[in-house]
Amino acid sequence: MDPPRETVRRVGSGLARWVRRGLARRSLPRAERFWATLELPSPVVDVPLRHWGRDGITSLLGLLEALEAVAEDPRVPGLALRVGGPPGGLAKALTLRRALDAVRARGKRVVAWAESLDLESLYVASSADRLWIPETGRVVALGLRADGFYLRDLLARIDVKPEVVRVGTHKSAAEMLTNDRMSDAQREQLEAILGDTFDVLVEGIAAGRGLDPTAVRERIDRGLFGAPAAREAGLVDDLVYRDVLEERLEREAARESALPFAAECVDARVLASARDAGGARAWIAGPPRIAYVFASGAIGRGRGGRGIASRVFEERLGRIAEDRRVRGVVLRIDSPGGDALASDLLWRAVRVLRREKPVIASLAEVAASGGYYLASAADRVLAEAATITGSIGVIGGKLDLSGLYRRLGVGVDAVEVGDRAGLHSSARGFTAAEREAVGGEMRELYATFLARVAEGRGLAVDAVERVAEGRVFTGRRALAHGLVDALGGPLEALREVRQRAGLRATEPVVLDLHPRLPRFAALRALSRWLSP
Repeated sequence: MDPPRETVRRVGSGLARWVRRGLARRSLPRAERFWATLELPSPVVDVPLRHWGRDGITSLLGLLEALEAVAEDPRVPGLALRVGGPPGGLAKALTLRRALDAVRARGKRVVAWAESLDLESLYVASSADRLWIPETGRVVALGLRADGFYLRDLLARIDVKPEVVRVGTHKSAAEMLTNDRMSDAQREQLEAILGDTFDVLVEGIAAGRGLDPTAVRERIDRGLFGAPAAREAGLVDDLVYRDVLEERLEREAARESALPFAAECVDARVLASARDAGGARAWIAGPPRIAYVFASGAIGRGRGGRGIASRVFEERLGRIAEDRRVRGVVLRIDSPGGDALASDLLWRAVRVLRREKPVIASLAEVAASGGYYLASAADRVLAEAATITGSIGVIGGKLDLSGLYRRLGVGVDAVEVGDRAGLHSSARGFTAAEREAVGGEMRELYATFLARVAEGRGLAVDAVERVAEGRVFTGRRALAHGLVDALGGPLEALREVRQRAGLRATEPVVLDLHPRLPRFAALRALSRWLSP
């Protein structure tokens, strides 16, 4: 970008931040102390760019920034939290719970209300000092279950034959096509994943509700609680309808801060906007920037389609590498993997970016196979205890539809030049030579995968291979195996990149979200926050 255009863009960006902060500050109460309010939507979306144009949608990062603002603002004695339902993922639940615990650790009072609670939302809401549901509400605290659906017999009925080649004893992605039930290897790793996650949830609920973990497990085994039974079991504190919620919150606020709640409260998201970097410095020089890059969906080659398109992503990282204003990068990954070549191209793009500025990978709900391949290129990898990661292995193949074509009366004929011209054809299966060739390619890709992870993580290839073979782990187990560096979410990743970039914890920074949110969409979202 030429200097005049860059200057105009910098000034325009600074002006937008200044206006946003000014509008937010004008909406704050004039009182010296006031309560904050926040609604947790259901589900909580990780990628805000696709959703900020809709009413009632708030991203995970926005919620975390709002909770951080509540924790840090000395004017706020407490938070009134409305829990809309399950956050939409166990990793999100852990992230939000930790942020709420941080609010309480700063001496703030937290009061939570929900129409009903499941296990995820109970885990989040149990951080509160007081937890209320209406008299007709429920607590549905069931355990965890992972279903597997298997199509082998169905495919056999229609004469479809899966042709699968895999490298990795635990690489289970194609089992739904080849099996009629769960393999022993898959059962083993799913039991470990659910067991780890269940332990985390039980411990968190027990700590929040002041119960023994054994008692929490007993309550989860019972599962279904009407509101009176939930109160008796200690899962909630009281039964409060929405129409008297404000009155109860006023009493709670008066008890804690001698302030009337209704007259002295502010949306926590506006509180976060009010502390945004701005002023004359932002107009002229601009504060340092951190790029927050979302990598969400399946990994594929080229530019088109949903998910992570390798060429688009490479170009994006290249622009960030060249932007002198960007001091560091958080790479937020939520991907089950995808194309092997595209994954390697993205790995390389992250390694090149690392030469210019620090890159911290923040793993969301799933960062497995190609998703972990990408993460391993970063300087440091953070995951939640419930994140699903690993799956270092390779799989490929096709469906042989020749039997289905015959059943349907479809004739297939072909002309081929070259011994393997029909390798990808759906009209026949692999020959023995073709299967060996595909297996050789898979083994080469697997060796490259191991080498890339070893290089990125600073491990010996043998050490990576011991936890590879397609094995899938929770973030907690991945930490023990050296596949991640620490447990944490977006805020911890941002703190880490600040430190590595040499930025002080209190120094104002601008957070650049990529892909970029259209400016008018951002202003519309802000106007909805500030509207009466």
